[in-house]
Amino acid sequence: MNITTDQNDLPVFPGLRSQRCPFDPPEEYAGWRQAEGLQRVRLSNGGTAWVVTRYEDARAVLTDPRITADARLYPELRSDSRNLPPAFPRMDGPDHARIRRMLTGDFTVKRVAAMRPHIEELVGGFLDEMISAGAPTDLVRAYALPVPSLVISLLLGVPYADHEFFQKHSNTLISITTPLDEKTAARSALFGYVLELVARKERDPGDDLISRLLAERVATGELSREDVAMNSMILLFAGHETTANMIALSTLTLLRNPEQAARIRDTDDPAMAANAVEELLRYLTIAQDKINRVATEDLTIGGQQVRAGDLLTVSLSAANRDPSFLDHPDVLDITRETRGHLAFGNGAHQCLGQQLARAELQIALPALFRRIPGLRPAIPFEDVMFRHDMSAYGVHELPVTW
Repeated sequence: MNITTDQNDLPVFPGLRSQRCPFDPPEEYAGWRQAEGLQRVRLSNGGTAWVVTRYEDARAVLTDPRITADARLYPELRSDSRNLPPAFPRMDGPDHARIRRMLTGDFTVKRVAAMRPHIEELVGGFLDEMISAGAPTDLVRAYALPVPSLVISLLLGVPYADHEFFQKHSNTLISITTPLDEKTAARSALFGYVLELVARKERDPGDDLISRLLAERVATGELSREDVAMNSMILLFAGHETTANMIALSTLTLLRNPEQAARIRDTDDPAMAANAVEELLRYLTIAQDKINRVATEDLTIGGQQVRAGDLLTVSLSAANRDPSFLDHPDVLDITRETRGHLAFGNGAHQCLGQQLARAELQIALPALFRRIPGLRPAIPFEDVMFRHDMSAYGVHELPVTW
């Protein structure tokens, strides 16, 4: 690092959200956004970074070719995985593009559209089970987590029966407070599990992404088995964790905004439901950290001089609440146009699975409110356990009744 500021004097990133307004980003982010230049922060891993909070600055950082996602240029970003092969989100340039192209086919708009009837069937099945079991129940365990977990498991060819294993280790990896050695052990356990699954798929292939990568890419020498395991692990991890938190947090948000929940419940217009999901994605923006980049040369961002080798971390939640992006950004309005939000990032590293996540939310939320119109929290709002300590924000549990 080129900055010698005493780390103890720096604010910690990510900050703590207010218990009074837990759907909003930490209050200090608005001040950072309004101040000149960029804010210097101390990260949970002990390093320091420039945090980017303005919408236009965030878009610039995520697309500037002088700024890289390559973790090899910043050792602190790879300190818990240096003995494992690199994952495509932490690569850049031709290497990133090459692997991403191999995966994109399973996440296109056309491919996801073909999956929608099956997702609808799965959603209906989980709702049947939840209603049959009766109230009260934890919406996270009964609905929000199983839906995306089963979808990504089927797509990859991962046995859903093992979901407790990968959810346990995923929680360790995204915990902001978990010690590095525990994260290293969790990552190694997950990688070992998927690598063994890859070996089984090689002996007994199925109709799934892992089997196709083995047949089409490993057999030709384009990928190694370890490459397939690492990138499948990333997809498994991201494919259930983020969408599960969005389903649960969106449900709670809509329960706090009953008029907007009624709009989602009563509409038969797919475009209306899709627009509502985009606004929820913008308003909630659950990624709290990990959007890290490294400057490869000296440059200026938002009026701030940044040196080659400096780490930048982008607050997508602050950027999506920037008044320069849209009017009244702290208000939830599912009828407004929110095109251009950064909930899935921007540029070459924009979330690969965003179309699948959109489909799952567009199906899961209206179905929940239609099937259970009397849905309501089973505990006071003040008692809800928010995931302040996790990289993906949400709720640990959401007890509901009807």
